[in-house]
Amino acid sequence: MSSGMPQTETPAIVACTVSRDVQNFDLLIEDMEGALGEAWGDLGFTEALAFFSQAEAEPLQFIALAIDSNDEGDLPLMGEIISQAKSRGIKVILIAEDVTPTALHTLLRQGADEFVPYPLPEQELQAAIERLQAPAPPVAQNPHQLQSGSQREGAVIVCHGLAGGTGSTTTAVNLAWELAALSEHDEPSVCLLDLDLQAGSVATYLDLPRREAVMEMLSETDNMDEDLFGQALLPFQDKLQVLTAPSEMVPLDLLSPEDIERVIRLARSHFDFVVIDMPHTLVQWTETVLNIAHVYFALIELDMRSAQNALRLKRTLQAEDLPFEKLRFALNRAPKFTDLTGKSRVKRMAESLGISIDLQLPDGGKQILQSCDHGLPLAVSAAKNPLRKEIAKLAASLHELGRSEAEAA
Repeated sequence: MSSGMPQTETPAIVACTVSRDVQNFDLLIEDMEGALGEAWGDLGFTEALAFFSQAEAEPLQFIALAIDSNDEGDLPLMGEIISQAKSRGIKVILIAEDVTPTALHTLLRQGADEFVPYPLPEQELQAAIERLQAPAPPVAQNPHQLQSGSQREGAVIVCHGLAGGTGSTTTAVNLAWELAALSEHDEPSVCLLDLDLQAGSVATYLDLPRREAVMEMLSETDNMDEDLFGQALLPFQDKLQVLTAPSEMVPLDLLSPEDIERVIRLARSHFDFVVIDMPHTLVQWTETVLNIAHVYFALIELDMRSAQNALRLKRTLQAEDLPFEKLRFALNRAPKFTDLTGKSRVKRMAESLGISIDLQLPDGGKQILQSCDHGLPLAVSAAKNPLRKEIAKLAASLHELGRSEAEAA
């Protein structure tokens, strides 16, 4: 017998929040309802492990694992939830509030697919869900193959802008390209590492995609080998190998000094030159990079902010007994040769700070911005640009210095 009443089907549960108490994450509730309507549920930590093995869990596409500082004592349980979900093909979005970088690192290494901070940025949960549902990009048919057992000792050249807009990334990208293209018959192998994990623009300046493989590699450095590192690299015009910044912003201290040392050490063993673009801020692994670097360029401009930051950096390094003498101050947008007033200001700046300005890079004008926006090195887009010419000279001198040291050894 039909009652004559319309029958409505309960939507299948395609996602679940997993938390100690979902009421502690009220914004997550709102965003889940906005994204999925009624097609989601809520589970506690132990409930989730039991639920995964039930038939009702088969439609699950993802879980949103929401944790805060009070949950850090249960990291093994969090890791087990992630592992069990992944073993059943269920994606994991990690929602974290006031969680230490070490805990985040641990859970990301367990296999969490996405990380979203709490409170949730507007539309960020929806964007994370869309990324999970997007088809996987095609796997590169010819990933960069690193020769196992390579014993090179590549030179490490670092670019660190002491203020925004001082040209660190522009210098790093173009210096790496000039090194890689020095000679058709004697091209050194060059690897460019973008370690500005949050705002890195190397991918933009070379028109390269940002891939999940980068974060996967950085999260597994203790198990990293040539294959994993090579999969994370992207070639640029078959001359340059590039490790872009991760596709998502991650905390700068998510990586430990040991992580960074492993990455640089492996890069050095396979390339003649390793060029690194650093974040503007000092992080716990800045000392690691400084100690490894053969040349550490600190880029500044002829202005008060650069002078103040250079002085702060000098005092910090000297107070910690770190090798301040390794820094090579590079002045971007330096005054022209005929600008006697400007050259006098440069001299006074160096004297007042007690530093030596070892490199002066000319202002390349609008062509620099155009080249960066088009994703091409200056040598390709504006070969006669004065900045390009100066960086090419720098590359040639660094190459010659490296060759001389190799012959002496």
